Order: sequence, then C-alpha cells, then structure tokens
Amino acid sequence: MPTLKLYGTPLSGHVHRVALLLKMLDVNYEFIEAPAALRQSETYRRLNPFGQIPLLVDGDFALPDSNAIMTYLVKRYAPDSHWLPEQPQAAAQVQVWLSHAAGEVRYGPASCRLISQFSAPEDYDSARSISLRFLPQVEQHLEQRDFLATDQPTIADLACYSYLAVAPEGGVSLADYLAIRRWIARIQALPGFFAMPALPIPAAR
Repeated sequence: MPTLKLYGTPLSGHVHRVALLLKMLDVNYEFIEAPAALRQSETYRRLNPFGQIPLLVDGDFALPDSNAIMTYLVKRYAPDSHWLPEQPQAAAQVQVWLSHAAGEVRYGPASCRLISQFSAPEDYDSARSISLRFLPQVEQHLEQRDFLATDQPTIADLACYSYLAVAPEGGVSLADYLAIRRWIARIQALPGFFAMPALPIPAAR
C-alpha cells in the first residue's frame, strides 16, 4: 500500500495539479474521492479543519493547499530536480507564478469555470474581467519563452496550467492567445501528463 494519500475530486484543477506532479515524479499514491459530504465529516475536518481539497496525507503528516503540497512533494521526493529550483532568482520566479495561480488564475478563469459548470456563488463578471486583464499579460510573457518561471517546467507551470487549459469551460476563449496555447501543448507533451475529464463548453454569456 502506498504511504501517500491524495484526497480530492477529478474535476478540481487544484487536485489535478498535484496529481500531475505525483505522476510526473513517478511517486506512488492512493487517490481517495472526497465529495462535499466527506469533506464535512468530523474525520476529514481533523485532517484539514478548512474542509478543502486537495489534501495530502503522508504517513502521519496531513497537508492542505495545492501549492504547499507541490512544494512538499518536490522537497521530499525530487529535491534536485528542475521542478523547484534552488537558485535564488529562479526560485523567486516560481513563487511569483504560484502567487498568480492563487490570485488571478483562481479568481479569473477558475472562478468562471466554477460558476459556469457548478453554479458557484461567485461573481462571473468580475472573474471574466480578471481573466481578460491577466491572459494578455501571460501571453506576452510566454511569447519569448517556453515555460513560466525558468527554461524548464516547474511547479509554477503545473499550478497555472490546470485552470488556464480549461478556461474555455468557463466561457473564456483562448483563441487569441497563441503563445498560451503553445505553452499548454508543451505541458501536455511532458511525460506522465494526463488531462482532467472534459466538461462542455458553455454558450456565450
């Protein structure tokens, strides 16, 4: 039995980014479906008082938050890899894009998808506005580079990929963003890649 357990749902981009890294690091783990009812249980809340996903359990260590989990996984299982560089400038650039993943990506394209697909009680107009401001900035950044933080893929790319790649599922088109689409294709070509289950593209709002 693997010592690692990942609690989540297949349609969560936050869970997907962690599962992608586990697969790309070739780390064995057990995936445990964690629907809302389980996340509200006393047992789950003891592991994660916030009741959120993903949740990683490694032996007696329980860790929430996808970006924190990815940092932990690299430090524990691939400390000398390209996924989280130690060089100060490169490490700082990774942190910049992890912040974007928790900021503009979460409250832009990810929010649009949550609203469109799952009727999340969030503000679609605000999320779309954030998306339309942020995507041109990412496009410009990627026009002269292959990956977000360094010249190799890092956890920053995975953190941003899972929701940017499915932005159309939230009604946010990527048709005008050639560099972003090329970057998406690069991530999808990495060994171990697998996609989230596809959801229908909603009608224009």
